[in-house]
Amino acid sequence: MAGITPEASQILERALDLSTQDRGALIARLIESLDGERAEEGVEEAWAGEIKRRVDEIRSGKARLIPREEVRRRAAARLRDGRK
Repeated sequence: MAGITPEASQILERALDLSTQDRGALIARLIESLDGERAEEGVEEAWAGEIKRRVDEIRSGKARLIPREEVRRRAAARLRDGRK
């Protein structure tokens, strides 16, 4: 396997022998460990501020909401026409 150390390759082979449930738990824990390394200070606060800003825009009427049916109609048309 390219780009992987022999030790990691051995661990992978052993992990692939685990049950589906254990592999899922292992994957979740590995991803969690990566998120901790990449998490930047202030990210949670920034998201909280963004959520508050969006809610305030909705409540004030500044944001234009689109009914679910319209969103579904537009999405279906894009899929039908092959557009993104």
